[in-house]
Amino acid sequence: MIACLRWSRDTRRSKTRAPDGRGHIAEMQSIHLRPPEVTDRLIPGHWEADVIKGAMNRSSVGTLVERTTLMTALAKMADGTAQSALDGFSEALSAIPSELRKTLTYDQGREMSKHAQLTARTGVAVYFCDPHSPWQRGLNENTNGLLRQYLPKGSDLSVYSQEQLDEIAWSLNTRPRKSLGFRSPVEVYNELLLNMELAKTATKH
Repeated sequence: MIACLRWSRDTRRSKTRAPDGRGHIAEMQSIHLRPPEVTDRLIPGHWEADVIKGAMNRSSVGTLVERTTLMTALAKMADGTAQSALDGFSEALSAIPSELRKTLTYDQGREMSKHAQLTARTGVAVYFCDPHSPWQRGLNENTNGLLRQYLPKGSDLSVYSQEQLDEIAWSLNTRPRKSLGFRSPVEVYNELLLNMELAKTATKH
């Protein structure tokens, strides 16, 4: 079996003002500058991301969803600061093969203000949605809604270890999805990895 991501087994978030607020983020790249292939969802490696908040906005969990396979990753964060987002997303993305980490689409939350450093660490180009346009990263919004079954609103998210978050992600990744022909994200993802390995082998001969 092809190995899955690190976070395999081996909400919609309110748009109210976060503790560090909303506002202009330096050197933002607009979603309208994304490569056209991202919209088509035919080429893997393009991700949507967000941070869901716990009670009193004092705890956070980063969420990542791959647009083609619907594969989900969760990142434990110390708090809702930009540094915690940088560290959490960097670790999660670095566990993904480089061929499958091309772009990241985010809203204009200030926790992504260190996006240039995230790109430097992971090679992922970050694009920002228009203000108040959650549908521009709708897959992630829908996934956040599913995650609230495991991470209820008003709860303290800091009590979850990375291992527990990986188990929650695994639950979503093994759930059949209608949009995937009733296959699970992990099935589609592992098939993708297999095809990548076969392609690499073919080029060596």
